[in-house]
This record gives sequence, structure tokens and C-alpha cells, in this order.
Amino acid sequence: MPIFEPGPNLRRTLRALPDFADNLPGFDPEQAPADPAELFLAWLEEALAAEVPQPHAFSLATADAAGNLSSRMLILKGLDADGWHFATSRSSRKGRELEQNPRAAMNFYWYAQGRQVRVTGNVVQLSAEASARDWNERPGTDGSENPHWQLYALVPREVEFWQADPARRHIRHRYEL
Repeated sequence: MPIFEPGPNLRRTLRALPDFADNLPGFDPEQAPADPAELFLAWLEEALAAEVPQPHAFSLATADAAGNLSSRMLILKGLDADGWHFATSRSSRKGRELEQNPRAAMNFYWYAQGRQVRVTGNVVQLSAEASARDWNERPGTDGSENPHWQLYALVPREVEFWQADPARRHIRHRYEL
């Protein structure tokens, strides 16, 4: 038997849960840098300083050729002029979906700071050398090769920064690239 049955009790329980942590940081979009990567790195540094658990984790949404969506959690591997890096096996569901439809969306969420960063764009495969290096840097690898492992870069077309506000005057700052 489920703990919560669908209906008014579940709704009341969900509505009673807190939306945001206390003491959220401020954000003034007027002070934001011109480069969204620079702002992301600043927010990531603040999340690390605040000891946010796994601040490099993000949800990656992909779709197959028919537009069927899927989403899963991944780890950011890097950020440079190529884009926002992540890796997977080309034979995995996400690898197959990216082959069929090379577009994706990332969403980082840092509850303790009431912050989200959403990145959308096209996905490109990075070099075989970069992919092999990423595979070999994974914890627990035994030095063997994995020819299916692929390092990707999401090349942003849009990056949105979202800062929660306890008074529900949330702040959005969007870059279109």
C-alpha cells in the first residue's frame, strides 16, 4: 500500500513542503557578464563554496527521431569553447537518441541556493582522443579501451539563469547565442 494515496491528502502534503532554502543569494542581471559560461563558472564556484552536493550534476534531456523524450542525470565533464561536455556510450539510449536527433537540454539545480541553469542547443561529438582520455580518467577504469565511449559537447543556443526569491519574484536572465 502506498504511503500517499492520490487525492487531497497528497496535495496538502506536497503544498506543505518548502519550496526553497532559507537565505538565498541575490542576483542582479544588470551585473551579469556578457559570456554565459563566465556566469555559470561563478555560480558553480559559489555552489562549491557553499558545499552544495554534486554541483556538477545535471539533468540531460534528449529526444529520438520521433520526438519521444527522455531525461537522466549526468555529470558535467568540462566547459570550454567547444561547449558543455558530457560523456556516454554511443550504444546507450542517450547515445542513440543523440545520433538520431543531436539536440539536447541540460538543467543544473542547486536547491540550497535556489538556482537553476538551463542550457539548450546542438550536440557534437568530440574527438576520439578526447573520448579515450575521458574514459581513462573515470574512477575504476582498468586501462582497457572502450571504443563506444563518446565525449560530447552541447553547443549552447540558449542559456537561462534562474534565481529563486522567497517572495516569488524569481529572476530570470537569458542569453540567446
